[in-house]
Amino acid sequence: MIGTSLESFDFYVYAYFAAFFVGPLFFAPLGQVGATLASFSTIALAFVVRPIGAIIFGHMGDRLGRRTTLLWTVAIMGVATGLIGALPTYAQAGWLGVVLLLVLRIAQGLSLGGEWGGSILLATEHSSPLKRAFYAAIPQLGSPVGSILSAAVFIVMTVALPADQLAEWGWRIPFLLALPLLLVSLYLRWSIDETPVFEDVVASGRRERLPVLAMFRARPVAVVIAIGAALLGIGSYSLMNTYTINYGVAQLGFSFQDLLVATTIGALLQLVTIPLFGAWANRIGSAKVVAWGALGTLLITFPMYFLLQFATFPILVATMIVGGILPTMSWAALGGLMSDLFPDHFRYSALSLTYAIAATISGFVPLATTALGTQTAFAWWHPGVVLAILSAVTLVAAWAASRRRPEPLEA
Repeated sequence: MIGTSLESFDFYVYAYFAAFFVGPLFFAPLGQVGATLASFSTIALAFVVRPIGAIIFGHMGDRLGRRTTLLWTVAIMGVATGLIGALPTYAQAGWLGVVLLLVLRIAQGLSLGGEWGGSILLATEHSSPLKRAFYAAIPQLGSPVGSILSAAVFIVMTVALPADQLAEWGWRIPFLLALPLLLVSLYLRWSIDETPVFEDVVASGRRERLPVLAMFRARPVAVVIAIGAALLGIGSYSLMNTYTINYGVAQLGFSFQDLLVATTIGALLQLVTIPLFGAWANRIGSAKVVAWGALGTLLITFPMYFLLQFATFPILVATMIVGGILPTMSWAALGGLMSDLFPDHFRYSALSLTYAIAATISGFVPLATTALGTQTAFAWWHPGVVLAILSAVTLVAAWAASRRRPEPLEA
């Protein structure tokens, strides 16, 4: 959980950063709208390459082990994030800074492609089958913890630094923090034992030469279900934490600090709700918890965005809380649902690739929502359309997953 939290911090720092600083600092010649679209495109770029990272690190996880692979993923993420903090801006080096930024975003995306599946398996494959759903929820805390840390850093910086200094050099600090945090992550993951499930796969000679091909050959329907089930948990985060921040400032009149505070309050609440939803998944099944979260989100989507247009801080906080709790149900139980869908000898590849494909689709959520807002004159309901679609797809996938028999931890 701690390793995933630090890796999420590295990745979400860029999400906050992109909403306000990437456009002016790296894409100034494109104009305000063009720079905003370009900055959101750099978010999408890291998601686009995630399936490639999932294939690479999924293969390593199923062949070399969960622990070894996670050491590689966190090292790549930490170094790439730290180097972003040292990049020259457009004013300093022209388009060279943009090219280097894209290269480092690709490195981040590759790393994250192998992170989630490995962290889920490291937790669940050390657990008993009766506690698998709860153990699968604990690494999911890494996302809100990373969000809290990154938002807290920016809140402190916006209070401590004038806007001109923040734009000039202050934005580099969160990225450079990734380097000392990397040492913590490496130490933690170095001290973890390999999972007994993978050791059994090795001892029984069941490792696949090409795990990803075995996955498509043996469980093609499960692949589709897993992708659909993951869409709401990932896509809602992109919508609430990236698009809504930019939309709230540019269109609704909120301050950047108010949005960060509201987002942080919502993330703090998830520290309580994620373990509770994980415990609930132990009782009724992970797929049912994902389905209830998707149904609840679908029902509150349009009322939530209707109220948000009135632009008061209490309504903003309530939106982030309500809009965070229900998708969090789907997020908390996602690891358990996906672990239940695949056998142990290609489970790392299966979890990594299906999650990465869903994340790639979700990476375009801010861009698609911006385009829809432009076409509808930023009508209050336009983000609700996107969230409703994500909820409906996840609801159907979770129902399908609940109809399948869970795979055993070990064959």
